[in-house]
Amino acid sequence: MGLGLGGFIDGILLHQILQWHHMLTDTGDHPMTTVAGLEANTLADGFFHLATWLLVAVGAGMLVQAWRTGSLAPPWRVHIGMLLAGWGIFNVVEGLIDHQLLGIHHVRDDLGGPIGWDLAFLALGAILIVVGIAMARSPESAATVPTPRQRAT
Repeated sequence: MGLGLGGFIDGILLHQILQWHHMLTDTGDHPMTTVAGLEANTLADGFFHLATWLLVAVGAGMLVQAWRTGSLAPPWRVHIGMLLAGWGIFNVVEGLIDHQLLGIHHVRDDLGGPIGWDLAFLALGAILIVVGIAMARSPESAATVPTPRQRAT
């Protein structure tokens, strides 16, 4: 779920609200300053949002399944930590692949030198991973909580 929610934050905040970039803005063929370019970017953004929605739907299904089988025992701190870590993983993977390797867009495509923003995006991802894992592995989270099946016996 963290991967999908991280993608939603990226897509909603950076693509739609702030309009700093879209999926294809640095390809050269789809500038966000033309109607045709904005149409192509809107379509690509839509497919990106569909993929992030699918990640959240799969994660929610896994969460419900774990709850039904009684294996959802860790405290909420673990779940929140893993959501943060998933968001961080999204930032690092998307930042390395789309921003650096493929160069199809950058965090701020509306500026001349986007590398600082790209590096900050990667740093935020790394921080989210570290904080999320620390939350999930903290001493308070390590305390075992009995599952419904364990409580019944």
